[in-house]
Amino acid sequence: MPAIAWLAAGGSAFCFALALILTQFGLRHLPAMLGAAISMAASTTAFWILVPKLLSGDTWIPTSALIFAAVGVLFPAAVTLLTFESNKRMGPTVAGSLGNLAPLFAILAAIIILDETLSWRHVAGVATIVIGVTVMSSRGRSGASRNWPTWVVTLPLLAAAIRGGVQPAVKYGLVDWHDPFAAVLIGYTVSSAVVITAITLRDHQWPRRITKGGFVWFSCVGLCNGLAVLLLYTALSLGPVVLVSPTVAGYPLITLVLSLIFLRTSRPTWRQAIGVAMTVIGVAVLLISNG
Repeated sequence: MPAIAWLAAGGSAFCFALALILTQFGLRHLPAMLGAAISMAASTTAFWILVPKLLSGDTWIPTSALIFAAVGVLFPAAVTLLTFESNKRMGPTVAGSLGNLAPLFAILAAIIILDETLSWRHVAGVATIVIGVTVMSSRGRSGASRNWPTWVVTLPLLAAAIRGGVQPAVKYGLVDWHDPFAAVLIGYTVSSAVVITAITLRDHQWPRRITKGGFVWFSCVGLCNGLAVLLLYTALSLGPVVLVSPTVAGYPLITLVLSLIFLRTSRPTWRQAIGVAMTVIGVAVLLISNG
């Protein structure tokens, strides 16, 4: 995988982590559903503003466009709603850690759809990352400090399954239409329509409940998530899913650091320290296997 793909994957991880932190501030002003609508609309608007500069109109590929649109129904629409809700109930570090299981779904789908292969080093690296984030998200005995019901765990897990499953589909579409910006533009446009339609059916008066603070915070969240997805698609266009997905999945490490800085959370526990160490080792193994 070329260096630019590694940089894109790392940048995507950072933007996903930053979006989780900003979401915490946004949720102080608005509920998750309203936040998702603002977030999706802000990112989609930004992408359409950039169309004249970044989209080539003479390379339209209908089959790829349909794939990107189908992906948009689930990602980032459904993932955004699930992530916001799990973030609200579980906090950014734990929600992000459980969401880090996406590589398992991504790699399985890549093997089936794209016929990608795994070396023993790839398996070792991915396994180390998954174990690391599992340890990081563990609450210890009896879940003493846990303040959410057990079923809430399904929210980030479902988000991880969707996020992982769509990555090979996007890469498949990028084979014929090698334009990550087109993929993110079409996907976000469909996702925005899905989210706004869903919230309108639920509450026709929702625009009146938007506050200035909530609008600003969730607009920033949308820009971060939008850039994260664009960088993810860029990495997928240049490298295999089996390397890109685990690298992007390292964003809980960044979330933990940003939480300590901006959310003034308590110092990391020994479980988090072990989880961080294992995740770093897992990413290092992937880098070595690429070499």
